[in-house]
Order: sequence, then C-alpha cells, then structure tokens
Amino acid sequence: MLEVEDLRVHYGTVEAVKGISFHVSAGAIVSLIGANGAGKTTSLRAITGLVRPSGGDLRFENRSLIGLAPHDIVRLGIAHVPEGRRLFPRMTVLENLKMGGYLRAPKASAAATLEMIYEHFPILRERGRQIAGSLSGGEQQMLAIARALMSRPKLLLLDEPSMGLSPIMTAEIGKIIRQINALKVSIILVEQNAMLALTLARYSYVLETGSLILHGPADDLLRDEGVRKAYLGI
Repeated sequence: MLEVEDLRVHYGTVEAVKGISFHVSAGAIVSLIGANGAGKTTSLRAITGLVRPSGGDLRFENRSLIGLAPHDIVRLGIAHVPEGRRLFPRMTVLENLKMGGYLRAPKASAAATLEMIYEHFPILRERGRQIAGSLSGGEQQMLAIARALMSRPKLLLLDEPSMGLSPIMTAEIGKIIRQINALKVSIILVEQNAMLALTLARYSYVLETGSLILHGPADDLLRDEGVRKAYLGI
C-alpha cells in the first residue's frame, strides 16, 4: 500500500531523516518507535506533504506522493492525526468533525460517516455542541482521531496518540486503534510508548537520530534484549 524508499528530509543543513525505507501492507498496523529527535514525526509529515523530502520516494498505491499538496494526499486516502491533536479549539466538537470530512465526503455519505463515528465514539455525540478546547485530554484525542476518520481514509497516520494521557485512557486509545484497524484501515503508529506500539503493531521499525537501526515483527522486537533495555525499561 505505502512504500517509503530511501527517504531523506533536511531542515536547513540538518538532515533529520537519513535515507530510511519501510512499507505498510494493506490492513496492517506498523509502528515507528524511537526517542525524541529520531525522525518519526518528520517521516509522517513527509508522507502527508507537510514537509518536502530532499531525497527518496514515497508511493501510495503505486502513485508517487512527491510534490503533491497535503489536501491532494488526503483525497487519495491518507489521513494524519498530528502530535498534540491540533484541534480547532474554539469550534464545537461537531464543527471539528465536519471539517474532517470536508474534502472527501459528499453530503449524503458525510452523514453516514458521522453516524459511524458516533457508534465508535459515543461520547462525541454527547459532546457535539461543546467547545473542543474544553474537552478532557482523552476526549480531545478521540476527537482528533474521529476527525481524521471523517475523510474515510485507507491509511491513518497516528502521531503520539497516548501523549499526556493516563494509563487507563492510554489503554482505551489502544482499543480504539484496534477497532479502527478492524474496519480495514491501515495504520502507521508513531509512539514513544514503545510497549503500546509493539503490542498493537504487526511490524515495527526502530529509528535513532534519523536512521533506521532495527526492524522486524513486533513480537520479535518485544523479546529483543536491546529493545527491552533501551525502550521498554526492562
């Protein structure tokens, strides 16, 4: 579905992503783990057109994403839940959701998509008229994910969905990610919570200072002594 080949991204003279390659199969959950500054967020931003790669290629369903505007990438079926949620805090929950479906969904299907969203996130129906910025952290994360799903993506990019959440809410977000994947949505999960990422993913890539240093089935990485020491605190 998605092929990332020798991706390089520079911020000025600093090379933030140093020629990494990975792929995402249809229906899979793939995780990118690593410390701050590893290049995880930059990789997602390159996929969604928010930063321009300085080298390599990005192909989604055999079409290059290089040079496409972010809104065109959304139309192709890729949605991005950014780090920090990036909601419209002064708009209502319902207004945020409608913004998520603005590019892809005709009015008729938008209504059906909204009902589907409410089935998976019933709290958002209850909070429909509430200002998004007044929601709890967990509710804001649910809204950010739901807003992305309003575009009916084939591939969902999740950047640090557990950031700032309690262990109970983190577990709830994990359940939501599994439910989304069960709808045949492929997922790239970026997480500093390596245990969550490796538990949810089928395959995982470990990044360090912009380079890919290890990859393999997530179950294997959970048992890898180096990963356990460096990222799981075991």
